[in-house]
Amino acid sequence: MYHHQNVFSFLWYYAKQHLWGFAFTGFAMLVWAVNEALFPYFIKQIIEKLATHDRLTSSWEIVGGPLGGLVGLWLTMDVFMRAQGAVAVRMMPKFCQKIRQDAFWQVTGHSQQFFVTHFSGNVANKINDLPRGAEYLVEQVLTAFIPILFMFCLSMVLMGQVSLLFTIVTIVWFCLHVLVVSLNVGGVTRSASQLADATSHVSGKIVDALTNILSMRLFARRAHELSYFNLAQAEEAQRRGDARARVVFLNMLLGGLTFLLIAVTMGLLIYGWQEGWVSIGDFSLISMLVFSLVGLIWHLSFEMSSFFKEIGLIKAALSILRTPYAIEEKENAPSLEVKEGIITFDHVTFGYHGKDGALFKDLSLHIPAGQKVGLVGFSGSGKTSFANLIVRAFDPQDGKILVDGSDIKEVRYESLARAIAFIPQDPTLFHRTLKENIRYGRLEASDDEVYSAAALAHADLFIKALKDGYDTSVGERGLKLSGGQRQRIAIARAALKNAPILILDEATSALDSVTERLIQDSLHEIMQGRTTLVIAHRLSTLQDMDRILVFDKGRIIEDGSCETLLSKKGVFYQLWQMQSEGFLPDSAI
Repeated sequence: MYHHQNVFSFLWYYAKQHLWGFAFTGFAMLVWAVNEALFPYFIKQIIEKLATHDRLTSSWEIVGGPLGGLVGLWLTMDVFMRAQGAVAVRMMPKFCQKIRQDAFWQVTGHSQQFFVTHFSGNVANKINDLPRGAEYLVEQVLTAFIPILFMFCLSMVLMGQVSLLFTIVTIVWFCLHVLVVSLNVGGVTRSASQLADATSHVSGKIVDALTNILSMRLFARRAHELSYFNLAQAEEAQRRGDARARVVFLNMLLGGLTFLLIAVTMGLLIYGWQEGWVSIGDFSLISMLVFSLVGLIWHLSFEMSSFFKEIGLIKAALSILRTPYAIEEKENAPSLEVKEGIITFDHVTFGYHGKDGALFKDLSLHIPAGQKVGLVGFSGSGKTSFANLIVRAFDPQDGKILVDGSDIKEVRYESLARAIAFIPQDPTLFHRTLKENIRYGRLEASDDEVYSAAALAHADLFIKALKDGYDTSVGERGLKLSGGQRQRIAIARAALKNAPILILDEATSALDSVTERLIQDSLHEIMQGRTTLVIAHRLSTLQDMDRILVFDKGRIIEDGSCETLLSKKGVFYQLWQMQSEGFLPDSAI
């Protein structure tokens, strides 16, 4: 699970991986702060020397010392700043890349149910918010907050040389400034976090609408979708207004404090000069320091809105990433070694909402190695849930599911996934080439193996007819292909995987009759020597199964071969008789 409990522990975890680079950045910015603080001091020295020296004497001889110090310090600062920029060019991309990589890895470890309840666009925004926000916050801390605070301390020392009064006035102003910010930081951060959630929600609505653009056009629902979208936008606009109002109020308070500081400082300087305890050089030193500090700290105040906004965005992103996995893998779990493909349900109880109203209650079943099993029943009877438990899309509340004698909860999930080839009813493809989508079944497969798998799934004919052949991009979710073409690619991918267990969930439902007949022959070839589960509404496709399980409300009410169940003239026989054009109706008649 993502272990970062707050924004600062998250930033430290990644910053310490580039500790020397960030340390050098911080040191370079301290050099900049020294330059900013001493610049008014050298100007003071130059002014006072010019004001008191004999005009017959060369001015360059008089101001050479402080002018040389000023130029030397500036050149030193410039060298460090250029070096810091070179370090950042190499370091920051790696810093951001690592954050995005870890966030992607964390999110993709969730079960399918997580993505059913979270907008994909929202989750993608969170992943992108983390590196961008982290980069901004780290840069602000190292290049703004720390060096400006250091410069403030140096400036107080320099002011104290003229009069402690100016130091006290500036420190009081600074403390009031910090107090005002502290009193408002909670509200600003909270409103920024709420704005981040609302903005992500709007992004999710956009992705949802664009994903279903065909339905929108077919039903002429652009106006409806705009109204639906504007509901989300209304909340986002309100959150944005609240966040901006808090920042405006904060800046108003800080602006008032700043005006008060300038007025008091200038009044004291004029009074001190009149009374003779402030020289013309002191006047330039104090005024330059104050205006420099005011400008820098005002800049920080102006950046506060962005700073707190980024903190809010990172908090919102971390809240998603800290969501516990519904399917947990035990630490140091062994890999599953499947040599036979025996599947056993041992007193399994499972319900989507816990034991209350469980779909499966104390279900026990044994499927021998290499057996071809058909799963039959009306919609909602438990067929797909049965298959999903085997691939560990969900965990049962009680009992065990064993593959070759190993409890699938006790082994590494990836090893279980490698042992099972699953062909869903509505397969989706990556926005990549056909070759890449087929090779996804076994990444190390050669081109010839990819072509053989495509031929086995009768996909090679339509692929070769395409302009770019196997290098054709299939579009988002494979929508450039027809449903039947996507299903053939999914079958090719499963064939290439060559797993000992095969699960087909209506794998030929999107195919025409001619292609289905060809595919059935290929599927029978793929099934040889594998434990196979076939979920089908078209019961005629199950005649070659070794065994058929008839489901009804989570119970297996009949179990046997097709011929045996037909001869019994029980529920399966009735289902067979109910078929219309080879399909099973959605519910009992």
